Amino acid sequence: MSEPLPRRRLAGLFLARWTNPTGLLLRRHAPRALLTALFAAAFTVQAVGALLPHLPLLLAATVASVAAEGVLHRWQRGMVTVLAKSHADLTVRHVLRDLLLVFGLLRLGEQDRETVYAPLVAGLLAFYALHCAIQALSVLVRRTRTLPVVTRNIDASALRLSPAPPVLLRRPGHRLLVFGLPSTAGLLATAATGDLRCAALGIALSLGLALMGLFDLLLWLLPSRRPAGEQEVLDWFDAWLAEYKPTVGLYFSGGASSAYQANMWLEPLAGLEGRPLIVLRERFMVQKIAATDVPIVCLPKVSTLMRLEQSTLQVLIHPSNSGKTSQILRIPTLKHTFVNHGESDKLSSCNPYAKAYDEVWVAGPAARERYALAEVGVEDKDVVEIGRPQLDAVRPYAGPPTGPRGGAADGHFTTVLYAPTWEGWDGNPGNTSVIEAGENLVRALLADPGVRLLYKPHPLTGSVDPRAGEADLLIRDLIRAANRRRTGERPAANGELAGLTKELDALTSIDCRSGADQVERMLLQSTPEPGRAEAVARAARAWDEAYWASLPAWEHQVVTDVRPALYSCFNRADLLISDVSSVVSDFLASGKPYAVANTSGLPQETFREMFPTVRAATVLAPDAGGVPGLLEAVRHPEKDELVAARAELKRHLLGPDEPTSQERFNAAAQALCAAARGHRVRMAERSAAELPGQRLETATPVTEPKRGPGSERRPETEPEPATPSR
Repeated sequence: MSEPLPRRRLAGLFLARWTNPTGLLLRRHAPRALLTALFAAAFTVQAVGALLPHLPLLLAATVASVAAEGVLHRWQRGMVTVLAKSHADLTVRHVLRDLLLVFGLLRLGEQDRETVYAPLVAGLLAFYALHCAIQALSVLVRRTRTLPVVTRNIDASALRLSPAPPVLLRRPGHRLLVFGLPSTAGLLATAATGDLRCAALGIALSLGLALMGLFDLLLWLLPSRRPAGEQEVLDWFDAWLAEYKPTVGLYFSGGASSAYQANMWLEPLAGLEGRPLIVLRERFMVQKIAATDVPIVCLPKVSTLMRLEQSTLQVLIHPSNSGKTSQILRIPTLKHTFVNHGESDKLSSCNPYAKAYDEVWVAGPAARERYALAEVGVEDKDVVEIGRPQLDAVRPYAGPPTGPRGGAADGHFTTVLYAPTWEGWDGNPGNTSVIEAGENLVRALLADPGVRLLYKPHPLTGSVDPRAGEADLLIRDLIRAANRRRTGERPAANGELAGLTKELDALTSIDCRSGADQVERMLLQSTPEPGRAEAVARAARAWDEAYWASLPAWEHQVVTDVRPALYSCFNRADLLISDVSSVVSDFLASGKPYAVANTSGLPQETFREMFPTVRAATVLAPDAGGVPGLLEAVRHPEKDELVAARAELKRHLLGPDEPTSQERFNAAAQALCAAARGHRVRMAERSAAELPGQRLETATPVTEPKRGPGSERRPETEPEPATPSR
């Protein structure tokens, strides 16, 4: 017989199993599985206790079931949807719980007492009928408060906006749990004591709460408490467009995790000449857009979206493609340009959909060449080089890291930013290094005592391939374990970061209660304070400095929150390790060394040839064997043979430093606005020619403004007509 394993070894085996990818996945789903098992066991035991009958079993199972409901709604909200899809939502669970209690009471009591319980059953039925009535009224109230246009940074007080009804009346699950708790408690007390008055009192309380909720919702349907109707809102929106006179807009549609694609263009948009506007399609996206002074309108319906055709809006800028993009492209009075949310050597940066736009704005010559080689239908004359206005926040290279360990400016560590991209939709193994190389890269970096690692994964990591999500969790565990092995002095907490966080949160958010609906948020987010955008920028810079100062120089970091931003990590890093992605292109603005992981299976020379952004990079194999040499070149610039190549590649990818990207961006926008106005003039002239006697109403034309230097575009075959000035 073999001897038992020592406790220490058993603990090690358990830890190894718990921290491997399968264990990480198990850890993620263990709470849900446990809660599901608890519900199933509670209802099963409750049914057994009612059938036998067995009072202790019935009472214990009911209490456990109610406690599980509290845990579910407090800590496992995702399970609510899972149970609802299984037709086991809260209403079903609550009815079943009360039904089993009543059945148990009937089994526990004498046969001639069945008639005594009839009023209690009738009371329960009346309560559930009221619950259904409240839900119907709640839906009706919600519809009256669902406006065809949702706005931010626009004074919409004329629409009779008001605070939302209590959240308890709008959420059927929470409402039934709270309103039905007295009846369940009363039935439990009756089962324990045999006193019917407990059940009667509990059911009466539930009925009273339901009647109060029903009456409150009825008041919200009074004409004086309703917001403006649909036609009134549309008329108001048309009047606002006529008064504001927008010229250039940012159009965006996407999922909740894609808001960053629009947010990166907010500051450049606000810096344009004219009157900018942000056009959204999903209602939830209104709150996902970061702090800005630019007016925001959300137009969910196509019929409402088409009202932009009669406005002064001339150009729409598209940072991403979506299924709803084709709807806005129908408007003939607008010019559309695609700017993308980042440029890389991936095929997604040369999507054939780009040929649907009037122009494609890119950073530099590399993207122009990329479209020409891709042959996706985008003509070279429609490609305009504007640089990357967002990169003004990236600091240039200021020399190698210094210090006894060859570290950052504080004299301790070399800061390495590992920012892999996600796995993409096509399943190409070369998209992300997380799956095949992530663990090896992180282990190699953590093995160097002079390295401080910043790990910033893509927000969509694991959304397509579960292996990427598992690898991401493993990397985070490795970093936490490495931090536990390191010791050192921590900066003294002086409260500065907390104060700056509070200030920045106050500037970037509106003090809305958690139960506020869209109408209430419109009321509170009507007009921004003048100069708030500048105040946010100043507060963000101060927050960045305080954040990094609050962290020990030796501590590795996993960066997944909105703050600090990617560019803030750029400024702290001495070296970037990434994949073929827009992160590499943007990091080139700093001029610092960078490396790209090759998980495509291609030979290194072929890999460099296929992906131009890699030409000035150190290419790392999946085994991460080149990490020590890479770190040596970072710490000793005389060994860095790619300095000149990075400078040349920066010009090729991002264009010249002068004029600035913002100036080129503005010049391209004004030129496309002029083209849109010229198109309107021609269309009006043709309509007048086809309909003799019709009055021609167009602005007095003037010559088209010249394009700024750097916004290269080949001449049109037809000269642009005269257009009105700004």
